[in-house]
Amino acid sequence: MKKEYKELKSYLLLWGTQSLSTLGSGMTSYALVLWLYLQSGSALKTALLSICSYAPYVITSIFAGALSDRWDKKRTMLACDFLAALSTALVFVLIKTGSLRVWHLYALNALNGLMNTVQQPASEVTTTLLIPKALYQKTSGLRSFSQSLNSILTPILATALFSFAGIELVIAVDLITFAAAFLTLWLLISAPENGGAEKPKEPLLASARTGLAWLGKSPLILNLILFLAGINLVASVYSAALPAMLLSRPNGGEGVLGVVNACAGAATLLGSVIVALLPAPKNRVRTICLSLLLSMSTENFMLAFGRSPFIWCAGAVAGWLMIPVMNANMDVIFRSTIPPDMQGRVYSCRNTLQFFTIPVGYLLGGFLVDGVFEPLMAAQPAGALLPRLFGSGKGAGAALLFFVIGLAGVAICLLFSLILKKYKWSDPD
Repeated sequence: MKKEYKELKSYLLLWGTQSLSTLGSGMTSYALVLWLYLQSGSALKTALLSICSYAPYVITSIFAGALSDRWDKKRTMLACDFLAALSTALVFVLIKTGSLRVWHLYALNALNGLMNTVQQPASEVTTTLLIPKALYQKTSGLRSFSQSLNSILTPILATALFSFAGIELVIAVDLITFAAAFLTLWLLISAPENGGAEKPKEPLLASARTGLAWLGKSPLILNLILFLAGINLVASVYSAALPAMLLSRPNGGEGVLGVVNACAGAATLLGSVIVALLPAPKNRVRTICLSLLLSMSTENFMLAFGRSPFIWCAGAVAGWLMIPVMNANMDVIFRSTIPPDMQGRVYSCRNTLQFFTIPVGYLLGGFLVDGVFEPLMAAQPAGALLPRLFGSGKGAGAALLFFVIGLAGVAICLLFSLILKKYKWSDPD
């Protein structure tokens, strides 16, 4: 244990402070969703916050990895974090001066998305190089633990601070956590560069093509990426519809939305503990497929048919419990298969392919709630089948949408289970 701690000291410092900063950023994002939905009542306008964050991320990711493989990882992370924090500080100033407009949020979210595009592959490679291969699964469990804890704390703390002193206090806490992470990375972390491998000298476009070419020669990795792209489409529609339903239901509201999100975080926290304690599975690919099938076949249907916070919370637990198991197995396969000097380029290609469905899903979810399912449910006569199944009033259309995406999620899992059935991946010695 002492030897493991010594080997992981730099990683643990980076993981702990970056997780704290992620909590602060997540609280700001959550508070902005509350602020905008309560002001506009529009699922589409609220979803556009996430669309503006993900769109530049998806569009430019394929080139970001090539840049990451060329640039100093630590300096890249510091510069991106600083610019993202600067945009958050600008939101604070606009609020204090009464000048904040919705388009400001969209523009600043787009800037943050662009910074995350460049920062993420540099962070992924740095993480890989700071961790001994034998500890990949344990550290993946740590990452899942911090993500899960943040999922629990983000809605609770953001809602509490937002209700107590408004969005200004949430942003102030975000900036404090950023400062802690920034100073730790700057002063205390020595980030290795590509494990001693020579930096690529090929042109930028050629570097991006190299990442795509590597994926083309690894059908297992490519199919896993496409699988996650389909799941991300469903998950982002879910994320767009959840505030619209829970903030609109008679027995919903800000507190209920926070509790449901906290239950999802608690489930992922428990799943992270399971990952850390379980031995490596014999078939990681099959574990990934079964984990996602369990998630897709439970939560969406419980949200669709449920009428009480208890059922919604139970659905959140069922839907998120096995996500850390999926993430850990996916992480081990990726980090063990992709060479460190290629990871920046390959991870960036993965980001483009795997995450392009997220802004599409947010846009689709917001449009379907506002323009299709809510009007459809509002036009139903009393006593008709759909109101009996999904309720009536504002929020019923979002409930019907959860039923539809539940069916879509199960179909995607079954399809890719068949596609991936022939692949058997074993851990390297």
